[in-house]
Amino acid sequence: MSALALKIPPPVVGLLLAIAMWFVPPGVGVFSLSLHTRMAAGLGIALVGVATTLSGMLAFRRVRTTVNPLKPDTSSSLVVNGVYRITRNPMYVGVLLVLTGWATFLGHALPFLALPVFMWYMTEFQIKPEERALTRVFGSSFTEYMGRVRRWV
Repeated sequence: MSALALKIPPPVVGLLLAIAMWFVPPGVGVFSLSLHTRMAAGLGIALVGVATTLSGMLAFRRVRTTVNPLKPDTSSSLVVNGVYRITRNPMYVGVLLVLTGWATFLGHALPFLALPVFMWYMTEFQIKPEERALTRVFGSSFTEYMGRVRRWV
């Protein structure tokens, strides 16, 4: 297991990438959309992301299991209903959508390069370690769930 596994909270990873996206100078692929249009589209996408994240968190809260992404081995319940029927990681999908909204608002193509970086980082250093921990905790119930529902979408 890597030294980065389960070390940096996912919202911090998202925030660091959002800051980096802000400092990427406009280069190729500047959008011809107005600021108003970019703001509306970016906000709409980001709000869907916030709603997705919150729905995942609320599902965890309803069954009183941990939402702490750094300690997946303390999970007390396997949540497989609601938004968890669509994605195994709605909170991370939500952060990805917020970053997509931010990239849309910024108005050029380069910030969109942060999106696959986020997905790669989260998969390698957060999701895979979580999956190993949840397999230890929930056994075949979790492996069957992984067979039914995709990691992202």
